[in-house]
This record gives sequence, structure tokens and C-alpha cells, in this order.
Amino acid sequence: MANGFWERLERPFVCSAPMADVTDAPFRRLLAEYGKPDVIWNEFVSADGLSSGEGRKKLIKILHFKDEERPIVAQFFGSKPENFKVCAELAVELGYDGIDINMGCPDKSVNKQRAGADLINNPKLAQDIIRTVKKYAPNLPISVKTRAGYNKVELEAWLPYLLETDPALITVHARTKKELSLVPARWELVRRAKEIALAYGSKTLIMGNGDVKSAYHALQLAEETGADGVMIGRALIGRPWLLRNLEYIRKLYSKDEKEDAKKLSDLNLLRTPAFTLAILKKHANYFDEFLSGERGFHRVRKHLSKYAIGFSGSKELRTALMSAENKSEVCALVDKTVSRLENEKAV
Repeated sequence: MANGFWERLERPFVCSAPMADVTDAPFRRLLAEYGKPDVIWNEFVSADGLSSGEGRKKLIKILHFKDEERPIVAQFFGSKPENFKVCAELAVELGYDGIDINMGCPDKSVNKQRAGADLINNPKLAQDIIRTVKKYAPNLPISVKTRAGYNKVELEAWLPYLLETDPALITVHARTKKELSLVPARWELVRRAKEIALAYGSKTLIMGNGDVKSAYHALQLAEETGADGVMIGRALIGRPWLLRNLEYIRKLYSKDEKEDAKKLSDLNLLRTPAFTLAILKKHANYFDEFLSGERGFHRVRKHLSKYAIGFSGSKELRTALMSAENKSEVCALVDKTVSRLENEKAV
């Protein structure tokens, strides 16, 4: 298959980034309801884990999704082509719209497995993995998410290896593995990646990632770099509505009504405390509905605390949320905060 559903998307497309312990079922449902990106990514899943009996039984639940989330892409990490065969066949079986291979994760435990960003140091192995996935998922578009290099920028040497395998899309995180997220993303590297792809004569689409703040900012970055799309990650945490009205914002931007596009985009940064707290409560309820018994509640507490920013008493609420043991405690804390805010407003 060539570029699959990617070819049908309006450009520049804006996608949500795959984030461990973030883009789980509850969060993806909120994205779909309140600010749907053009494409949603699942959390990454271990290819090695899915290839073992016990591991598969545990991890398969992470891959379950709802039709409202489409188009949705499954992301896998690992370093053994034979295990990616299992992933490819499973993604087809589950009905995913695309498969993404993680070649950018900087986590030490992942890199020790020769996976994630370490594949930048093993370009032939990276090619073998891509070709294996393409072979066993011939009707799905295959993409790669990577970084601009390992210890230094290596796009000139690294990107052609990926382009040689003809993936539908390459997402370039505009930092090296060594830089983690400790320095500002350098979007000139995304521009360079697009230039390399064009010079190579490739039809592979290039998407940029790193420090994207809003829908308007994403469109700006795409225009400045020539990227086909933009991936937004951390800015969505605690604000799953951030891409609300994306289609209309993009329409305004394309008609050169950029001031109006920015105003509409900025509204998503200015939600009322009542709205924000209602979504916080809903997030806790979704976690209980989808992941109760599978993940300890501590896995969502830090996530929930990101909603509690920018209003009277938000610091105290964040502290309390970090000790909450279940959705009932979260809902009680939220209700108490809403009541207090209403009383303050009435005074």
C-alpha cells in the first residue's frame, strides 16, 4: 500500500502524539469528543511483549479502541523483525488504520533493547523492521516516528535509509536523542527533512513534532517548514480540547484570515475553570470505566493534576489530586472546588 488514508487528509494535518501513560483509552476518548485531531495515535506497545503469551494477554488491552477515534494508528517499539511480524498481523486483525514504528524514544530501558532511538545507530536493522511490517500488513500505511539524530544531528545520513523503504510518513521530532526535551525544538530540522525527502524523489510525507502549543501554532510551523503535517503532544495534557474547531481554524488560515484563525485557536487556551473541572471529572470517570483493575489509579493522578492550573485554589487541588485513590475521591475534590469557586464569584 502507498500512503493509504494519509493521502485523503487535508494538509497540513494535525495529529496527536503517542505518549506512554497519556494516550490511553480514557484520554483518546476525550480527544475524540472535545478536540479531535486529524489522526490519533495509541500509546506505544512492546513488540517483544506482544510476542509472548503472558505479555500479549496483558498488553492486548492497550490496543483496544473505539471507532470514534478513527483514523487511529498503532505504534510499536522493539528491535526484532520477527516480533514486528506479530505486531503487523495483530494491527490488521484489530482493524487499525495504520502502523507506526517507534524509532525515537530516548528512554534508556528502551534503548538498551536496541529499540526506539537506538535504531538510528542500526539503520539496516531499522530497514528490516519496516520491510517486515509492510510485508505482513500490506494493506495498511506504515509510518516511522524518529528524531533528528542520536548524539548529534544525522538527518543527511539517517533519513535516506528510511526513505529507501518507502514509508507512508516519517515524523521527525526536532531534537536529537541526547537532547531529550531539554532544549527547544529546532524546526529548521523538519524543514531540512522535507528538503531531503523531496531531493530523494520520495512520496513519503514528512510530519514535524516538538514544542507545538496550539492549532494555530501547528499551522504556522507547517507553513514555515513545508511539513505535510504537525504532531502535538505535551500541550494536549490537561487540555484534550486544545484542537477543538481544528477544521475551521485550518480553513481560516488557508484563506489567509490568520488573525481570526489565531483568535479561535487561542480560545482553546482560555477555558473556564468550570469547563476544565468538568473534563477533569470526566477523565477520572473514563479511567475507572476503561482501565479499572488493569492500571493502578496512581497512573492517572499526575495526568489529572494537569487540569488544575490557572484558577483560585488550583495549587491546593493539584496537591490533593496527587493523593486521590479513586474516582470518587477525585469527584468529591472537584465538586468541593466548583462549589468554592461559585461562592467566591457570588461574593
